[in-house]
Amino acid sequence: MPDPAVPAATPGALSHLRVLDLSRILAGPWCTQNLADLGAEVIKVERPGSGDDTRAWGPPWTRDAHGNDAADSTYYAAANRGKKSITIDIASAAGQQLVRELAARSDVLVENYKIGDLRRYGLDYDSLRAVNPGLVYCSITGYGQDGPSARKPGYDFVFQAIGGLMSITGERDDLPGGGPQKTGIAIADVITGMYATIAILAALNHRTVSGQGQYIDMALLDCIVALGGNQITGYFANGKIPHRYGNAHASLVPYQVFAVADGEIVVAVGNDVQWQRYCAAIERPDLAADPRWAKVKGRIVGRDTLVPELARAMLTRRAADWVARLEAADVPCGRINNYQQVFQDPQVRHRGLRVDIPRPGGGTVGTIASPLRLRGTPVKYDVPPPTLGDSTDYVLGEVLGYSARQIADLKNAGAV
Repeated sequence: MPDPAVPAATPGALSHLRVLDLSRILAGPWCTQNLADLGAEVIKVERPGSGDDTRAWGPPWTRDAHGNDAADSTYYAAANRGKKSITIDIASAAGQQLVRELAARSDVLVENYKIGDLRRYGLDYDSLRAVNPGLVYCSITGYGQDGPSARKPGYDFVFQAIGGLMSITGERDDLPGGGPQKTGIAIADVITGMYATIAILAALNHRTVSGQGQYIDMALLDCIVALGGNQITGYFANGKIPHRYGNAHASLVPYQVFAVADGEIVVAVGNDVQWQRYCAAIERPDLAADPRWAKVKGRIVGRDTLVPELARAMLTRRAADWVARLEAADVPCGRINNYQQVFQDPQVRHRGLRVDIPRPGGGTVGTIASPLRLRGTPVKYDVPPPTLGDSTDYVLGEVLGYSARQIADLKNAGAV
């Protein structure tokens, strides 16, 4: 909930910064939305006429004031709030000059073009740092800027596969439905956007002592591999290749989905004290007293014997009863919610995780609150995802100082 001790006019933590966003789809926009949430002025550069590819990735679509489908998809809206949109044809000389002028007045540039594309236009890091040595320039690609795969195309799904995530996601191969499975969200894109945000903030902090910007090379492959850290370090230590456990856990038992009398719930026993509490809650003191199961190690190596005993006990009560009993015993547990149920949860409602932002033409856009909760400089939700080119005149006139005649000439030439 908003902190009443913070004045409404408090600037955001990054309100002194300008970000030039040349990215599209998800990883780059996710990063720049984080920066916008923290108060940075984010100017999103888009193709005239079509804009970010994800504007057309519907249905579902955002809604206008009358509840009808609007022009942009909800996919686009999820990663672009708080930004200003300007349309620029960067294939034109005039468009390239506009980007150079904006880069000269910006603190950060984020792009996810194919390797070499921006160099052809004179918009690569080496070219732009000549006009702005303090620029923090972040490139996001699938495989990184170098190496044998650097020029390959790729999407999130590909990186979930080659980065190992799908090898540990999904039901066990010996069970019905077993085999590799991707996650339900574009996790490689999202985690890359998050890592890119961290890298940019680190580079900006270093700039305060060095006076110099720097280049950041972010790769979806690097980030999705890093995400598997706890599984991979185990492999490094013992040479055993991690595999799929379905909804179970490689290092904790019981830590899984259990069928109950009227559905399913998750139980997550994270230590030996919780194990004792769990056994008391399910009325199995014999399991608590058995030395085979007293320690985490014993429960892991003996899971095939132990879990069927637990599963039989869990079938004896309904979900609501189990959740009440386990929570009373301080054992982590929960129902498996769909997204409708998520936003009916009292804690989710208390935390204000749904944010409806008014649109200039009427209606609202439903978005998810930022999890970045800064008390002194809280996130504000004043600006909805921009319509295509909604700030072109503002950016050209107020940021770059172009006259109305110059702006008209650029529009007539198709540069914006």
